Amino acid sequence: MPTHYLDSEKSESSLRTDQTRITITAERRRWARKPAHITDALDFWSFAGAAANVILQLGWPEVAYGVMESKVESGALTAHPWKRARTTTQYLTVAILGNAEERKAYCEAVNSVHRHVKSDANSPVKYNAFNRELQLWVAACLFIGFEDSHQLLHGKMSEEQAESFYQSASTLGTTLQVTEEMWPATRADFERYWNLGCERVVIDERTKQYLIDLVNLQMIAWPIRLVFRNLLRFLTVGFLPPIYRDQLDLEWTEDDRRRFEHLFIFVSFVNRFIPRSVRQAGNTIQMRDIRRRIKTSKNLV
Repeated sequence: MPTHYLDSEKSESSLRTDQTRITITAERRRWARKPAHITDALDFWSFAGAAANVILQLGWPEVAYGVMESKVESGALTAHPWKRARTTTQYLTVAILGNAEERKAYCEAVNSVHRHVKSDANSPVKYNAFNRELQLWVAACLFIGFEDSHQLLHGKMSEEQAESFYQSASTLGTTLQVTEEMWPATRADFERYWNLGCERVVIDERTKQYLIDLVNLQMIAWPIRLVFRNLLRFLTVGFLPPIYRDQLDLEWTEDDRRRFEHLFIFVSFVNRFIPRSVRQAGNTIQMRDIRRRIKTSKNLV
């Protein structure tokens, strides 16, 4: 793997964006303030694609096996899904809303866990959670999730809005080991990085079964799964790009796409009547919890 994809001699990807991104056609007028900023995306529904985003991240074998073979049982997704959801959400919250000291504190907490995530002699691929390229890929997936959900709720952004939104999002990576220099300089650079990165998406049989279980909410208690499975499965598959659906053998029709987009048009309409403070209350509470934990020296992850 090259030191950085944008430094690679290969300037263009063999994959097209319509293979690596979901299709969003809605052109309705955005009601979010200008210029677009990553904080605009901290809406409850922005996390509807959380499971799909985990799947995006695990498209790289090194990330997949780092998660599946992790010896940090307390943070295992399949064993402790609610704790993993909390810590991931808090990471996103502090990366977007936290100050430099708070991001540093959370970085140190994550580092204490990542020290134990590395391959051994029996691992089919070599990985290390401190690998900055792997962290950049994970951060890129997080950005994709926010950009997709934001456009589903507010309509497609103009090039100027998309650039502003992108430039505000680098802390998704730099809160960990990713440097500012590694974060692609422009939105166009990021798209090239993303398409090149998607060439490395390889889902073997072991990973496929792990991800299908995730799609089907197998880690959740069956009463909750019974109630929410169909909706969450629909949302998860809807947030996956075609290249992922193909490798996971997940069916997604044009009718499914229209229903998916219409759902978010409805949610967007409802959101117009809900104050931003209410829509983002979850992140506000998370940020208070983070600050409380830092102040009292309690574990962050």
